[in-house]
Amino acid sequence: MWSAGRLRAAGPALLGLLLALLVPDGGTSKTSEGLVTCGSVLKLLNTHHRVRLHSQDIKYGSGSGQQSVTGVEASDDANSYWRIRGGSEGGCPRGIPVRCGQTVRLTHVLTGKNLHTHHFLSPLSNNQEVSAFGEDGEGDDLDLWTVRCSGQHWEREAAVRFQHVGTSVFLSVTGEQYGSPIRGQHEVHGMPSANTHNTWKAMEGIFIKPGVEPSAGHDEL
Repeated sequence: MWSAGRLRAAGPALLGLLLALLVPDGGTSKTSEGLVTCGSVLKLLNTHHRVRLHSQDIKYGSGSGQQSVTGVEASDDANSYWRIRGGSEGGCPRGIPVRCGQTVRLTHVLTGKNLHTHHFLSPLSNNQEVSAFGEDGEGDDLDLWTVRCSGQHWEREAAVRFQHVGTSVFLSVTGEQYGSPIRGQHEVHGMPSANTHNTWKAMEGIFIKPGVEPSAGHDEL
């Protein structure tokens, strides 16, 4: 069973306003340098299952009871935008390219909750539940994810993984689909190993133009 909260049926005009508030004047480019930068707002596509990371104000009816996180096939859903932020102590200044191996938070634009996981079983696959947690972008240490990629920085055309700092699982999709009230949406969960189910690519969004030259340092996908 699910408990449905107040759905935020925000239209394109409201989403545009929210995005404008997140980005400084003259600081964006939809086609700039090919690097994903801190403060950017984007959608994330699971490259194997072809669904975008999604959340909305519908809570899990089991496990934590927190806001659900799913995958959707539609490319135009306003509930699939996430903003890239640093940890609770910063570390991700606006416009700085995200390094491979860097820790970030992914904040859901329309609800202000952070991508989160913890030791609850996911409803369909019994992997680790992934939820959206916090208020106005502030949650706890279980909102932190490490960007795993090849090279020095997260490139928009490259596949990356997100590994949870607190529990080491990878953000994943394996194809299970929900019934009512979110019929057809795919379960998103955490898996302990890196595999084809947990690669993601940056898609639609507003990417802040890099403010400084990239520096050295890298991690492996």
